[in-house]
Amino acid sequence: MRKCSTRDLTLAAMVAALYAVMSYFGNIFGLTFGPIQFRFAEALTVLPFLFPATVPGLFVGCLITNLLSPYGPLDIVVGSAATLIAALWTSRVKNRWMAPLPPVICNAVLVGFTIGWAEAGGFTAALPAAWVFNGLTVGLGELGACYVLGMLLLYVLPRVRYFRTMIPERRLSAI
Repeated sequence: MRKCSTRDLTLAAMVAALYAVMSYFGNIFGLTFGPIQFRFAEALTVLPFLFPATVPGLFVGCLITNLLSPYGPLDIVVGSAATLIAALWTSRVKNRWMAPLPPVICNAVLVGFTIGWAEAGGFTAALPAAWVFNGLTVGLGELGACYVLGMLLLYVLPRVRYFRTMIPERRLSAI
């Protein structure tokens, strides 16, 4: 197991704070929660491709954000788990064009289920349709956040000298 350095811990903490602040900012405009959501902070979910140490920060930032969720404890647990799974998966992706895909898939399936569950009132006949509809709408928002804003991060961050020194060599060759 790799030892966690002070730099890794600081990076994770900064990402957690940034994720929460960006999500709360988006909530002012009604974009953070709901079946049609565009969380600006979801662009950060591509960071584990470059910086694996950001995985816990993304999870904690999402957990803090979901404390305000109108979908209650289910969203706190499932929504945060979706971000954690997506971040772990993204840290193992080999191609930068595939890095935004894990958050899109995880959130479409898991958050789509959470919102569908809340709308359908549990395991009812309406759950499958609500799950599919909300999965598609959440997935579309994720596509925008991850493939537009996230890819912009993957393009810009390696060009900044300060961040370039923190990116593992195997990732620099994948860019």
